[in-house]
Amino acid sequence: MTVPNSEKKVVSERLYDNYAQSFTVSDLLFEVKTEHQHLEIFETPFLGRVMLLDGVVQTTEKDEFIYHEMMVHVPLFAHPNPNRVLIIGGGDGGILREVLRHQNVEHVTQVEIDGSVIDMCKKYFPKHSNGAYDDPRATIVIADGKDFMASCTDMFDVIISDSTDPIGPGEVLFTSDFYADEKKCLNPGGMMVAQNGVPFMQGDEVTNTYQRLSKLYQDASFYVAPVPTYTGGFMTLAWASDDALLRQQDTATIEARIQQAGFETRYYNADIHVASFALPNYIRKLMQ
Repeated sequence: MTVPNSEKKVVSERLYDNYAQSFTVSDLLFEVKTEHQHLEIFETPFLGRVMLLDGVVQTTEKDEFIYHEMMVHVPLFAHPNPNRVLIIGGGDGGILREVLRHQNVEHVTQVEIDGSVIDMCKKYFPKHSNGAYDDPRATIVIADGKDFMASCTDMFDVIISDSTDPIGPGEVLFTSDFYADEKKCLNPGGMMVAQNGVPFMQGDEVTNTYQRLSKLYQDASFYVAPVPTYTGGFMTLAWASDDALLRQQDTATIEARIQQAGFETRYYNADIHVASFALPNYIRKLMQ
């Protein structure tokens, strides 16, 4: 039976005061107020299942592959041999899934502040993690990412910060102290990447992150990915390393590593990898 438009439930995202995107909800699957945040998971006719944290879109079944592939494969194919990876956040499991597709990765530590997010995503978004949480190479730590980094003594080749926006629990993951703690745990030749918002809507995030990272690393910049449900155009992914050449590798070099890895992707490829570092002028201006 077709439900009349007047009877359909509509949920609007609450990230911005003066702009919103809305979702037609066919079924509310789960809702809970945890110790840290308000979690909602619902079914939609077009995007499949959608997860909101505190009213802000975190992931959808339909477009998650773009975000997760770009967060993972850009740094892991830029690095010549990433063996140890740290993930901060990423409770839906998509980052972990993509990292573990790299067979040269020997160990992954994932730090998630809220264990209930992992549990709910394994139940309601099983394709996001796709069994990654059962991989023996993965160690899952339920802890605050800021506290973990402050006391961390392990070393990593790549650090991926898949945090929420810099509000609430995610705010501490965008500070100078957190970035400095990350750098102390990077092996020589390593890099960190981080979710950094949609610059057309959240320009201050780019400016603040660039100012902080550029004081710590010899090479700080961003790369971009168009994720439809992170509305507002390109989203920026922060990039920081002391080896500027890692950001300047050509298509042939990246393609050779992709071929050696031997797995397929839906969005990411060598041309996209190289092109993603070409920033529009409005983003470059935010970095000045």
